[in-house]
Amino acid sequence: MLPAALAICCCLAAALTSRAAENVMLTDVPDYSWHAGCFGTAAGNLMGYWDRHGFSDFYTGPTAGGVAPLNNVGFNIGIQSLWASKAGTDGRPYDRLGHVDDYWVRYNHELDLSYESTEPDPYLTAGRPEHQPDCISDFIGASQNRWQNLNGECDGNIDAYAFVFWDATGARRVNFVPPPQGDVPVLDIPSGLRAWTQHRGYDCTVFSQLVDFNPTVPAGQGFTFEGIKAEINAGYPVMLFLQNYNEMSRSLLGLPRANPNVHGMLAYGYYVSDTGTRYVRYKTSWGGSGDNRMRTWNAFEWEAFLPVRGIIGYRPLPRITGIMRRENTLDIKWDGPSSTLTNMVTGSSTALHKYVVEQSTRIDPTQFTPVSEPSTAREVSLTNCCEGAAFFRIRLLPP
Repeated sequence: MLPAALAICCCLAAALTSRAAENVMLTDVPDYSWHAGCFGTAAGNLMGYWDRHGFSDFYTGPTAGGVAPLNNVGFNIGIQSLWASKAGTDGRPYDRLGHVDDYWVRYNHELDLSYESTEPDPYLTAGRPEHQPDCISDFIGASQNRWQNLNGECDGNIDAYAFVFWDATGARRVNFVPPPQGDVPVLDIPSGLRAWTQHRGYDCTVFSQLVDFNPTVPAGQGFTFEGIKAEINAGYPVMLFLQNYNEMSRSLLGLPRANPNVHGMLAYGYYVSDTGTRYVRYKTSWGGSGDNRMRTWNAFEWEAFLPVRGIIGYRPLPRITGIMRRENTLDIKWDGPSSTLTNMVTGSSTALHKYVVEQSTRIDPTQFTPVSEPSTAREVSLTNCCEGAAFFRIRLLPP
């Protein structure tokens, strides 16, 4: 016989499955526990997901054979270097300083660290140059105490925190780059995710948008639950930015306008009950989330007693990684999105991303024509082709 608590959980799971009008999630999403900041960890979940789903060069370290594992427990702890590099970890030499060494005042372990410290960054107090950016948190500006008056809201960033430049009208900002402060570039989460992606040799489209139930957003504007569904159905997890709507900064010792309380998570599914109640399925960073952590879309209290202020969308773009010609055959390989969506109601799974190879005798977007059948594979062999000069491109088809 099942223990009572387990029986209740099983019955609840069965009810969610059998009575749901819609209940889907992207499969094989990492569930990393908090390390060096919630936004770094959420970004680690995001990029770990893509490393497992079509972008093998996002993580190339020694942990788990170079493939981002699904957790950061035990032997998998080295994956934390993906978002927070540190000397002597994950194959990094002990004399090569990283993110944690340069920007955290103290980080001995998860129970002994300088969380929310407002003190100057260690590289400054030591009088040494910074390391070259190499992990996600470097690029998103996390824990880097160097900027004033970020978008008129706060100064930042204290240890573990990062920032987003939102459009207050509720409009979507695509590939936005914050203006510099004098000669100093300003880093935020969306622009940093794109810069890190380019650092890894790829490209992407990134957008940020305040949610529609944010009371500061004009009626009819903002990112909607339908937007969440569209991103998930297209195969793209979405980052959630949690923050109280009336707290743009707070006074901490030594910093009158420090970052406010915020939290970052990764949405990877949704559930709509038979009564129409709308839920978002997400990974938080507190001890691992499992697959059944959800909140109603317009709830004013998610995790950390905070509501969702806005979202960050991220879509990595395909990149050709190999071309080989042999006799009358041309082999083409590429990296690109390769997501699978699981329907929890029917139990079925669907591969979402399909590609075709297109060819043209000149570089003109209107002249390319398909020379392969649509396929979820990220490679193709073209026969009896390529007599004379030809140009090829990879096109990702709509799901």
